[in-house]
Amino acid sequence: MFYDARRNDHGLPISPFKALVVPRPIGWITSLSPAGVVNLAPYSYFNAMSEDPMMVCFGPGGRKADRPVKDSRANIEATGEFVVNLAIWDLREQMNATSAKLPADTDEMQHAGLTPAPSRLVKPPRVAESPAHLECRYWKTIELPSNDPQEPNASIFGEVVGIHIRDDLIVDGRVDITKVKPIARLGYSEYAVVEKTFQLRRPG
Repeated sequence: MFYDARRNDHGLPISPFKALVVPRPIGWITSLSPAGVVNLAPYSYFNAMSEDPMMVCFGPGGRKADRPVKDSRANIEATGEFVVNLAIWDLREQMNATSAKLPADTDEMQHAGLTPAPSRLVKPPRVAESPAHLECRYWKTIELPSNDPQEPNASIFGEVVGIHIRDDLIVDGRVDITKVKPIARLGYSEYAVVEKTFQLRRPG
């Protein structure tokens, strides 16, 4: 099949776009409001963008009923800091619980029964149960086009300033990510688990 993405005339019950850009890593983002309230939310529009310096990016598209942007975006732009927590198989239910649309004064980490752990270089806490974390300083927000003025699209960039890795993940000097089964987003309500890896050497 072919369809015009600008017209979205695919004729299917649900748009297949997100089912084709897969698997997408999940940025499980911790931030703090200016009043100190913890926010924790998962974003599947997330990835690493560069290595020197280490930069990550996520897309907090849309808004909340009581404010023009998502809490994560509002908090990060106000305070300049956030943490990316690795979402894994054992924490899939808690990760999903933090995707609920809750009032801005709700601590999603507490709501999901997770434990806050102090960060080293930034103020937002880490999810103690997660085996890896990226402490980040906010760099820039890039506004993206939106077909609905009431639903803003944006990309938030941050520089990674600190990295935590649980010791048992490091095997022979390398991270063995299969030990914790990170989860990734597919289309619809489907997810994938990383349980097996393979190697390909670049030619020449």
